[in-house]
Amino acid sequence: MATMMKAAVFVEPGRIELREKPVPEVGPLDALLRITTTTICGTDVHILKGEYPVAGGLTVGHEPVGVIERLGAAVSGFREGQRALTGAITPSGHSAACQCGRAAQDGAGTAHGWKAMGGWRLGNTIDGCQAEYVLIPDAMNNLAPVPDGLTDEQVLMCPDIMSTGFSGAERGDVAIGDIVAVFAQGPIGLCATAGAKLSGATTIIAVDGVPERLAMATRMGADHVIDYTRSDPVAEILRLTGGRGVDVAIEALGTSQTFESCLRVLRPGGTLSSLGVYSADLRLPADAFAAGLGDYRIISTLCPGGHERMRRLLSVIESGRVDFGAMVTHRFKLDDIEAAYDLFAHQRDGVLKVAITP
Repeated sequence: MATMMKAAVFVEPGRIELREKPVPEVGPLDALLRITTTTICGTDVHILKGEYPVAGGLTVGHEPVGVIERLGAAVSGFREGQRALTGAITPSGHSAACQCGRAAQDGAGTAHGWKAMGGWRLGNTIDGCQAEYVLIPDAMNNLAPVPDGLTDEQVLMCPDIMSTGFSGAERGDVAIGDIVAVFAQGPIGLCATAGAKLSGATTIIAVDGVPERLAMATRMGADHVIDYTRSDPVAEILRLTGGRGVDVAIEALGTSQTFESCLRVLRPGGTLSSLGVYSADLRLPADAFAAGLGDYRIISTLCPGGHERMRRLLSVIESGRVDFGAMVTHRFKLDDIEAAYDLFAHQRDGVLKVAITP
């Protein structure tokens, strides 16, 4: 086996480059995953732009699908050569956060002084998976076998955006018969739309400004689509709901404007489920917040990790209840990852997700 590998490395704001790095050494609880397919996330773009701080020299990426190359001496229940994936969040399973039922926050407060995102390690606090190999910590808690018959591209959304998007519906307590608005139909917003449908929402309103994304939202389960470049989405949602407002508004972009719009379309007692990564302060206008008297809930989410979460998501894919394969619109070799970043970061050519293969 080679001792060196190619990896996409954060150099400085505005620069992610393909470089040579040593193949990671495997500890007793680890697994070495040979990457067969990975992708670029919007959070990686935040890293590229310097909006989210990571250390120089870090391998980026947190959505790995691959084959188990090597297992640590203490790892059981898996075999080398087995197809597997790992969630973007890799909790240990034994921390205080895990025992409190918030595994995503495992180790919170240790990364760059942040008080959250502790369980997000790959491509954040340890080397990630936009590389030929990635080291998976606490492998027994995080590896999930990929079912036979499913392609890499069919399961590529499971590690992050499917888990995150579904969390928007789950944490928002979307119930049977609910009216749900999803602001932004990028990859995570599309998964939130699909998750709201699976959760029982019977009226789903999707907002975006890109016709191809609105068309995809309809495929994912949206009953109404609103092009915000043509009409005011707040006024249109209130019209569609007869002035009632929505039970749950899911914010999937990460801007103050969409956050405020979510507040303005909530019914009294409704829930704002926030999925965005915010790089600037959020505002709570007094009128949109009903001066604090509207019984609103504001929920934020970091997608759950661990093998049981991944097993459930893989089961949804295997059952045929959703098909996210069509969300892969572009394909690149790892050698061309800088071009992939340029395309994805600038949202050119109708890109939704890119598949990257070493």
